[in-house]
Amino acid sequence: MTLAPEHTDLRVELLVDQRWFPVCALTDLTPGRGVAALLPDGRQVAVFLDRAGRAYAIANRDPFTGAYVLSRGLLGSARGRAFVASPLLKQRFDLATGRCLDDASVSVTAYEVRTG
Repeated sequence: MTLAPEHTDLRVELLVDQRWFPVCALTDLTPGRGVAALLPDGRQVAVFLDRAGRAYAIANRDPFTGAYVLSRGLLGSARGRAFVASPLLKQRFDLATGRCLDDASVSVTAYEVRTG
């Protein structure tokens, strides 16, 4: 008798208000692309998986336009830091900190992410 290998999906969770909130299965994410998710309080987040397999989450609202589009942005890296470029005006946001790389006075919320 052979047993099928155990299949466990790793979950992507965000730290929200000092509690871990499950967002999706890691397999739901495509490396190099983002998805939008809705938090229990109505906030939208953009969740990304970079090509190295690291997950990130930032607020989905582009502070320059007010549109909820950052999840549709293009991923890249600058000086070893992963960023997403807004699909509208192309400002780049550091995925670990939320800081805008093109305007130091602007940032978006960055969430702590874990997979498990």
